Parts: sequence; structure tokens; C-alpha cells
Amino acid sequence: MKGRERIAVLTAADFTTARLIDEAGLPMILVGDSLGMTVLGYTNTLPVTLEQMLHHTAAVRRGAPNAMIITDLPFLSYQASVADAITSAGRCLKEAGADGVKLEGGEIRVPHVRALVENGIPVLGHIGLLPQSVHAMGGYRVQGKTVEDIERLLRDARALDEAGVFAIVLEGMPADTARRITEAVSVPTIGIGAGPHCDGQVLVVNDMLGMTERPPKFVKRYADLRAAMQQAFTAYRSDVVEGRFPGPEHGY
Repeated sequence: MKGRERIAVLTAADFTTARLIDEAGLPMILVGDSLGMTVLGYTNTLPVTLEQMLHHTAAVRRGAPNAMIITDLPFLSYQASVADAITSAGRCLKEAGADGVKLEGGEIRVPHVRALVENGIPVLGHIGLLPQSVHAMGGYRVQGKTVEDIERLLRDARALDEAGVFAIVLEGMPADTARRITEAVSVPTIGIGAGPHCDGQVLVVNDMLGMTERPPKFVKRYADLRAAMQQAFTAYRSDVVEGRFPGPEHGY
């Protein structure tokens, strides 16, 4: 699809959301470890376990038989060794039905990527702002603003490309930096907070549906489900308290 068609990607963590995304014709769904915040209520992605990712990936797979399903390998499920990466990624495909996995990091992850690809596991790379390295980065900070950082990101992207990733997520970087990376690699780039020059875009579904109280700056809100759900819950409570629900039409 690189150079021919922009790639629209969304996250999902449950059957119903995955089914609706699949019906909309999106080619790829990411079961992101962002579900740690959006579904499980953590403050960041670090507490998410592999077992939780397997659980949610299986639900998404059942809901989306047509889309390519990619699972985030969570923190400490792949960093310690290449063997850990193969085992964790293999479980995502074998037990949960994923089509591939995503892991964070550039040149340092080349051995992991090569081993996974050689063992038949498609890999989506991820560079720039790395949520699993939030403490090392001093928070969620934009990357690739200095010449040195840009050169480092270019090296990371080229290394992942040569190692065999099928695409690379570019997160939290200036648009021009993302453009240079996109032009420098043979595989598609999928941007999130990286401007319009990537080959595709990904958003966390809760953000774009307006369910997040304070979404990041780069998010475009396509609906206001937060307000709609609050209105529905309030109306339901009122109907129950006042005796309007259930009515005759809701009985057997």
C-alpha cells in the first residue's frame, strides 16, 4: 500500500469495537497496550501483562475476521532476551489469533526483529515517543526535534527496515522528521502525532470517539460518545427511579 493508498488503523480491545471497525473496512487493528489506561485504568502501559494482551487480542480476533490484527508485546515480555520475544510473540499468534506483533525500539531491537521474522512472525516496529520508556524519557515528550535526535531516529528506522519489519509506527515527532523517515525506508510508516506525511495513521479508538477526558493534541475527535453515554446513563437512572422503565412494551 505504500505510495498507493493511505493506511487507516485504529486500536481495539473488545469484540464489539473490533466488529464495527472491521465492518468499516479498516485494513488493520492494533490491540495496543494503551488498553492499560483505556480499559484497565492504569496510569501508563507498564503494568499490562502478556496474559491481558492475549485475552483482549482473542476478543478482537473474534470480532474482526477480515482485518490484520497486530498485538502490542507488553513491557518486559520481550526486552530481556530474543528467546522471550519469540515465546511471547508466538503465543500472540498461536493462542490469540494475532497476525503479527508490535514492539518498541530501534537499533537495539534488531536482533529481536530478525529472530521473529525468521520464525514467521510479522513485526510492526515503533520508534519516536515510546510509552514503555516513559520514565526513561522523562514523560510523554515529543522526539526528533534536534539534528542529533533526527539522525538517531533515521538510523533506527533504517535498521528496523533492514531487519524485516513490515511497517513502522512513528509516534510523537515533528511532521518534517516523520516525512524524512517515511522517505528513507521501504516499508510503510504509520503516524500517531507525527503529522500528515506518513503512509498511514493510527489513533486510540477511545480518543477519536471522544471518550477520553483529556485527549492528546494530535487527536481529531470524530464523535462525542462520552457525552452521549453520560446522557444515556442519566436518563436510564431517571426512568428507573421514576418508574418509567420498564414499560408495558418491555414485558413478556
